[in-house]
Amino acid sequence: MNDLSNLGEFGLIDLIKQDTINDHSSVVVGIGDDAAVVLPTPRQLQLLTADMLVEAIHFDLTTTTPWQLGYKAVAVNLSDIAAMGGAPRHAVVSVALPRSIPVDFVVNLYKGMKEICREFGVNIVGGDTVSSPQGLVINVTVTGEVEPANVVLRSGARPGDVVAVTGNLGSSAAGLDLLQAGEWEDDAFAWPLVTAHLTPRPQVKTGQLLAALGATSMDDVSDGLASEAHEIAKASQVGIKLYSDKIPLAPELAGAAAKFNKQAIDYALFGGEDFQLVFTMEQGKYETLQAEHPELRVIRVGEVVDASEGVTLVDETGQVKKLEPRGFNHFRQEE
Repeated sequence: MNDLSNLGEFGLIDLIKQDTINDHSSVVVGIGDDAAVVLPTPRQLQLLTADMLVEAIHFDLTTTTPWQLGYKAVAVNLSDIAAMGGAPRHAVVSVALPRSIPVDFVVNLYKGMKEICREFGVNIVGGDTVSSPQGLVINVTVTGEVEPANVVLRSGARPGDVVAVTGNLGSSAAGLDLLQAGEWEDDAFAWPLVTAHLTPRPQVKTGQLLAALGATSMDDVSDGLASEAHEIAKASQVGIKLYSDKIPLAPELAGAAAKFNKQAIDYALFGGEDFQLVFTMEQGKYETLQAEHPELRVIRVGEVVDASEGVTLVDETGQVKKLEPRGFNHFRQEE
C-alpha cells in the first residue's frame, strides 16, 4: 500500500476518487469514464482556467505538507475565477508523480484539494495520473460560471476610476522568505505570514460582489501589485497611480522586513501570491460599495489616470516614481 508501483494507476484512482463531488445536481458523470459529463447553468458564460505547479519552481516539499500543497494548487485556480467575477464549478486534476512518493503523500495531497473544493462547492470530475522521472508536477484546470453582464476583464478601467484591493498584500512573499530561511517558528510575527503563503484564501464571494456592483476591471494579485497594475494599465490603455502609504500591509510584515533587511512595501509591490483582488471602479459606485457593504474590506490604493502618465508610485513624501512591472516571471532573465 505504501508503494505506488504496487498500487498501480487504477488502484490510485479508486483510492482518491471518493468524496470528489460536492454539487451532485451539476454532475452527470464524474471520475471513472473517458470524460466527465457536467450540466452547465443556462444563460451563464463559462470560464476556464489552468495552473501548473512544478516542484522546485513553485513549491519545496521540505517546507510544505502535501495537504497544504493540494489546498494551494486548487486555491490559485479559484482566485483566477474570482478575478473574473465568477463562481467556480468543476476541477480537473492531473499529477505527475515520482515513483518514490508514498501513497499516503498522494492521499493527503488530494485531501487538501478536496477540503478547499468542499468549502467552495467545487467538484473534482476527472484528470490524469502519470509517473514522473524527476519531481512532482500538479496541473489543475477549473471551470466557472458568470452572468454575462457581470464578467470583469482587465480591459475596462477608465481614467477617474478608483483603484482598490481586497486585503493585505506582501504577507505571502514574506512567508516564503521565512520558510526558505528556516527556524522561523519562534518568531512571534511569523505564523500569519507563513499561513498566508501556504494556504491562501481566494476571494471568490468578494469577486462576485464587486462584479455585480460595477467593477470596471479586476485581477488577482498573483505576481505582485506592481505587475498586476501594469497588466490592467496595458489591457485598458490607461495609466495607474498608486500611493505607497495606502497599500494595506499586515502588522507582522514589519518584523519579516526587518529580519531580512527589506522594505515591507516591496513585499506588497513585487512579492506576489497574495491572491487578493485588485480592481477598478467608478468613484460613485465605489462610494456606494463602501456605504452599503461596511462588512467588506476594500482599501483604496490609487486611481486610474491617462495612459500618458504610465504606472507610477507616490511615496510618503509625495515624490512620484515610475513603477516597474517587477514580480515573478518564469522567463524573465535574472538581473
